[in-house]
Amino acid sequence: MKLTTKGRYAVTAMLDLALHHSSGPVALTDIAGRQGISLSYLEQLFAKLRKQGLVISARGPGGGYRLGAAADAISIADVVSAVDEKVDATRCGGKKNCQDNERCLTHDLWQDLSGKIYQFLNGITLAQLVAQRGVLEVAARQEGVPEFPVADCRERRIAQNSRA
Repeated sequence: MKLTTKGRYAVTAMLDLALHHSSGPVALTDIAGRQGISLSYLEQLFAKLRKQGLVISARGPGGGYRLGAAADAISIADVVSAVDEKVDATRCGGKKNCQDNERCLTHDLWQDLSGKIYQFLNGITLAQLVAQRGVLEVAARQEGVPEFPVADCRERRIAQNSRA
C-alpha cells in the first residue's frame, strides 16, 4: 500500500490551511511556497477538495481558501478520499481477482489492513494534527520563527504559574 503524492500533498495543504485559518482566506501561492508544492498541482487538488465541500474559495483581492468545516470535523480520511486516493493494500484493488482472476490466499489479510488504515486516518482530524507540538515547530520554522521561543515561553508560563 502506497499513499501517492496526491494524497500526501492534499493532507499537507489542508494542514497548512488549518494552521493559517485565523488570518482569513489563504492564497494557494502561499501554501505552494511554504510547502514546496507546485501551484498548478495545488489548484487541481483544491478543485477536488472544494467539490467535496472541504474548502471554500473566496475570490477577489485578499481571496483564497478557507476550511469548509471546522478543523475538528475534517478527518485525514476525508481529505485523502476527496482527491480520489484509495487506501487499499490489496493487489487487486479489492476486486478479488488477485491471482489468475481469483482471490489470492492473503486477500482478506490485505483487505483487513486497508480497513484498519482507513479507520486510523478517519480517527485523526486536522485539529488534532494542528495541536501536535512537532507540527507547530515545523510551521514556526516555515514562518521563520526560531523554535526555542515556543518551548521557552511555555516553560516560563509553567514556572510563573508554579510560583503564584
